[in-house]
Amino acid sequence: MTHHLDTDIAILGGGIAGLWLLRRLSELGYSTLLLENATLGGGQSIKSQGIIHGGTKYALSGNLTHASECIAGMPKRWQACLQGEGEIDLSCARILSPHHYMWSSAGLGSKLTTFFASKALRGRVDQLKPKNYPAFFQHPAFRGSLYQLNEFVLDVPSVVSSLVQGLEDRTLSIDWEKSRIEHDTDGKISAILLEHQGEQTMIRARRYLFTAGAGTADLLQRWGVEGPAMQLRPLHMAMVRVPGAQPLFAHCIGTSTVPRLTITSHPDQQGNWIWYIGGEPAESGVKREPSEQIARCQQELTQLMPWIDFTSAEWGTLRVDRAEPRQSNLLRPDAAYCKALHNALINWPTKLALAPNLSDEVLRQLQLQGIAPQIPQPAATSLPRPPVGKPFWEGVLP
Repeated sequence: MTHHLDTDIAILGGGIAGLWLLRRLSELGYSTLLLENATLGGGQSIKSQGIIHGGTKYALSGNLTHASECIAGMPKRWQACLQGEGEIDLSCARILSPHHYMWSSAGLGSKLTTFFASKALRGRVDQLKPKNYPAFFQHPAFRGSLYQLNEFVLDVPSVVSSLVQGLEDRTLSIDWEKSRIEHDTDGKISAILLEHQGEQTMIRARRYLFTAGAGTADLLQRWGVEGPAMQLRPLHMAMVRVPGAQPLFAHCIGTSTVPRLTITSHPDQQGNWIWYIGGEPAESGVKREPSEQIARCQQELTQLMPWIDFTSAEWGTLRVDRAEPRQSNLLRPDAAYCKALHNALINWPTKLALAPNLSDEVLRQLQLQGIAPQIPQPAATSLPRPPVGKPFWEGVLP
């Protein structure tokens, strides 16, 4: 027996991008269904550091770049949502730190110092006096300058939970090995056939939104069309749990345009802080084995913060692929990506912070194509629902 579910919008992929669209489109009156083959947020989203960037780290060349300008308005939009006053309500999400910081291990070049103090970055970067340093940087052994950024850090699993709250019936687990994307002779998707316990469900939508991150290339292949090319920019992240350590949320900058380190802190179930380490070691570390990556990061941390005792620290590493639309020379895209293809929209937000920007692009495309809310929300089914993904350190650290 085949069951039928008709909807305005079918969303393929349940990371932050897909969930943001699910929430925003549902609240605008669209009937929506989201299909996820694993866990909500469990891919690239929950493995991110949770920083809502204002673009300052993209300006380390001493100039405002297109990337830094594209992302500049995102903290304000997220902040409104976190206060329950934005386009969607994220007031239940947890803020790990209201500010992200930037510190220099040595003196900044005069050009960069002048640039950070310029009108161009006013309200985005503030140099702090020692009396205003957060607790971690008040240690007498700390050396360097400290800046407070117009950026903040979120607990991503709580963001995922907030986005799906009350919309669980609109999410469906799908096994793509037992399902298929059907299409007409002209290439348009006609339906998605989902199989569960010997029964088929046919999902028909007016528009299909691809938000599966690294899985989008596989879905396009299953569809049988040549869509936008994807690139993967890998990272080899490190994490460390140091007994009694204070939380740290900061970029450490040197002479490169990539931060020497980017560290965020995440509490485990016992209330201990786990430092999650990105920046230059995560980029260069893709060629290193986990033991080599841990040794490199431990060396950096010991050099930068000699007052911290890492003797009893617990270490781990995690490989992450950043999925994006292909760029020349595999460079980082500047903005969220949304491209129409037949009766689908192919999407990559490119950064966690750009999820609102992506939803703007999707809504613009739907408006251009005349897709307004029309079909009633299909009744809830007994099909399984995807759970929220586990924190990134589970299964990596003891």
